[in-house]
Amino acid sequence: MTKDFYQAVKDRRSNYQITKNKILSEEKVQELVEFAVKHTPYAFNATSGRVVVLFNEEHDKLWELTKDQLRKIVPEDDFPNTEARINAFKAGYGTVLFFEDQSVVEGLQEQMPIFSDNFPVWSEQASGMLQYVVWTSLEEAGLAANLQHYNPLIDEDVKKHWNTPDNWKLRAQMPFGKPKEAPADKEFAPLDDRIKVFK
Repeated sequence: MTKDFYQAVKDRRSNYQITKNKILSEEKVQELVEFAVKHTPYAFNATSGRVVVLFNEEHDKLWELTKDQLRKIVPEDDFPNTEARINAFKAGYGTVLFFEDQSVVEGLQEQMPIFSDNFPVWSEQASGMLQYVVWTSLEEAGLAANLQHYNPLIDEDVKKHWNTPDNWKLRAQMPFGKPKEAPADKEFAPLDDRIKVFK
């Protein structure tokens, strides 16, 4: 499926109705993630973004680990709703994990102390751009996704099970799959309240 840029941006939405039906190969998903990691901009070309892509049983394992951690902190009476939500993420066939390499951030802070306070901020901004590029690319390819933030709750489990380095800080999780249905219509705040133009 090919869309123009505007249409892909418009259609990129949080979609929680995903399935394991593979309409895009794992190799193609890897290709679009690699493209995003390579071409997403970073302040001072820091390239601190790191990504782990989980498919199939590895994807399922992530959401089972998440469920196990949530079971420890969610009241028992409330847990069925929490479990249903996690199972909706698990219903997809893959998850993209986004990290920021803190050794890169700290190295830049040491090299350019005048900008020291800004490098963690710029790192987060770049991570957001990377997440957006991957998400929009998945949408353009016909997949549905949503963005989750179960960090730091699952950080140690992720590090243990996928052997991620200590300096990789988990920032977000993006489950994806074939869309089961389109998301509901979205409401927009008036642009006049959000944009100022001076000529």
